[in-house]
Amino acid sequence: MTASISTRVPHQSAIRIAVALGLAATALSQAAMAADVLVVTDSRHPVQAPAGARVIELDQAGRIEAELSAGLPADSARAAAIVQQRLRDGGQELQRRIARAYQDVADAWGLGIAKLPAVVVDRRYVVYGDADVARAVARIETHRRAQP
Repeated sequence: MTASISTRVPHQSAIRIAVALGLAATALSQAAMAADVLVVTDSRHPVQAPAGARVIELDQAGRIEAELSAGLPADSARAAAIVQQRLRDGGQELQRRIARAYQDVADAWGLGIAKLPAVVVDRRYVVYGDADVARAVARIETHRRAQP
């Protein structure tokens, strides 16, 4: 949805309207971000997510596994030893990344996400296919106001 300002509006009025629209958009995005916003995507579907939105990348676990298995030798015993060393070297931070990646997949599956990207608000409303999270949240907020 594109807003336009008529050229017949005097300059000062156009500025006031633009400022009012900007303030309204800021208030809307702040109100929307107060809600629980979850974005489910993957590396092939980049999104523009504002601060405060939780972003789940479904292929994160696979990317971590690829990091751990990069350049491994054909000898399975040596490969296993190298992966174990990489896991030790990664420490608690790597363990948290792995756990979070798999928990994220479980969370998305639990919501029944059917398409990417998905923007979910309050675990109840979803917009599929919009990479602009703020726009998707605004669409949800408009729907919520129209359908109380």
